[in-house]
Amino acid sequence: MKFSYLFLATAASLAPALLRAQSAPPTTPDASIKQMVEAISAKNLEDDIRKMVSFGTRHTLSDTKDKKRGIGAARNWVEQEFKKYAKASGNRLKVEQDTFTLNPDGRRVDKKTLMANVMATLPGTDPNDNRVFIVSGHLDSRVTDVMNRTSDAPGANDDASGVALVMEMARVMSQKQYPCTLIFVAVQGEEQGLLGSGYLAKKAKKLGWNVVGMLNNDIVGNSHGYDPEISDNKHIRVFSEGVPATETPEQAQLRRTLSSENDASSRQLARYAKTACEQYVPDFGVMVEYRPDRFLRGGDHTPFNQQGFTAVRFTEPNENFNHQHQDLRTENNIVYGDNPEFVDYQYLRKNTGVNLATMASLALAPDAPQNVGVLTAKLTNRTELKWDAPKTGRKPAGYYVLMRETSSPVWQQKFFFPGTTADLPHSKDNYIFGVASVDEAGHESLPVIPKPVR
Repeated sequence: MKFSYLFLATAASLAPALLRAQSAPPTTPDASIKQMVEAISAKNLEDDIRKMVSFGTRHTLSDTKDKKRGIGAARNWVEQEFKKYAKASGNRLKVEQDTFTLNPDGRRVDKKTLMANVMATLPGTDPNDNRVFIVSGHLDSRVTDVMNRTSDAPGANDDASGVALVMEMARVMSQKQYPCTLIFVAVQGEEQGLLGSGYLAKKAKKLGWNVVGMLNNDIVGNSHGYDPEISDNKHIRVFSEGVPATETPEQAQLRRTLSSENDASSRQLARYAKTACEQYVPDFGVMVEYRPDRFLRGGDHTPFNQQGFTAVRFTEPNENFNHQHQDLRTENNIVYGDNPEFVDYQYLRKNTGVNLATMASLALAPDAPQNVGVLTAKLTNRTELKWDAPKTGRKPAGYYVLMRETSSPVWQQKFFFPGTTADLPHSKDNYIFGVASVDEAGHESLPVIPKPVR
């Protein structure tokens, strides 16, 4: 697989007296992932979005019985599309509407409501690999009044674009096998307060799912912003929390000691997506945003962060608020409303590719190393690291130690080690380190930041 780091070195070149020479895994892109990215269809994405728009409104509180209009009809259609992909996959893809009931909350739910997240689950092939990766978009839509459940609310970009992305990923990725479990989900109730994702995150926590990464896609199909007018079809923003929502006082003290506020697991996932983009999506880039979401806003990744899971949000770089949360109308020659003609389907295809490359690379990689530590007993300008092999899944071919200057937002160098220790001629005073598992084909896990150990 291709990497953006400055150089790659083997452990033998750094400490020949301690470790015998061993070749690092290949750094060329994985042909199967490249093939899947190229199989993503802009036409499918457009057809799916236009079909979702055809249901008139997908407001969470809209009709659930009508076969042609409302959230119920939309849920059923997504479920049927997932079932088509399941049949094509040899029925390995498991499809369901995961239902739950909400009572009036005095805020954005004013009646007892049956909710449903439409899920397609691709079980892993390795019974010893309990990792779970989730990709999501939200199915519901709205107009100006968040309680208006009857007016047409196309929701083409917010967020049929995210759901179409999830559906296309499920169609393509379900043709392959992965050692761990992949979940493709269209959640409900985002506009009413992240209700569907909140339910799913709590369920995952209660059932003990090992959610290693959650990719939330919301407003990912428009390449033209307004006020000011800016066009950008070559970037996607990825937002990630720096300080974990579930951080304990002890963890906070360690973070302040190490100044590691830019190295939470969600921030590592955002960096990973940037590298995956550089590997597999030509002429496109990820903007790693050092915020959990846009200014004073949130999304369906937020409940997963609140439950202690690694989760990020993908969204376009320049939003057009004339096409978000708007009643359909024309004023002063300006068209308001979230209609499908305002979606850039080639741009959405590239965003889908970034998500697919990220999810597939992680799913094919070994689990991350455990108990990663930096030895502090000696006062030295070297850096000694140690770690344990993953507890689940297959054994890695080795490990990469990643390194960057304390002021760098991205990893700059990497070194391959076949064992579970490393001795580097670089000072921990000047660099930040991480350790990732890697397999024979070059698929890497998320990196783990070492903790001080004596």
